[in-house]
Amino acid sequence: MKYIITNRYTDKVIVRMEAESLKEVVEKNKANLYRANLFGADLSKANLSEANLSEADLSGADLSGADLSEADLFGANLYRANLFGADLSKANLSEADLSGADLYSANLFGVKIKITQKDKLLKSLNIIIED
Repeated sequence: MKYIITNRYTDKVIVRMEAESLKEVVEKNKANLYRANLFGADLSKANLSEANLSEADLSGADLSGADLSEADLFGANLYRANLFGADLSKANLSEADLSGADLYSANLFGVKIKITQKDKLLKSLNIIIED
């Protein structure tokens, strides 16, 4: 099957490739996914360690069990993404939209975020801080 991944802002083609699945395309091109439109993609258990997913649209994507260790997700849209059990260790989540993201059981060791994101991240983890 032929897969095409486009830039989420310009619709310019980033990747055009024959493959068995979208997951295969993404794994083979993980260094080149800046601003990729991956809305709703099934990337469960994908190996995306060290991937450049900065400013990518991953809203509604299934990233459960995915390896996103040391991935660059700067400014990525992770709205309502399923990150259950994903490895995000040492990933850059600065400026990423984590609204409604499922981070249950995700490995967040060494994750980089902006101070302005801490409340949304804590809410995603169902952590309540009392005065």
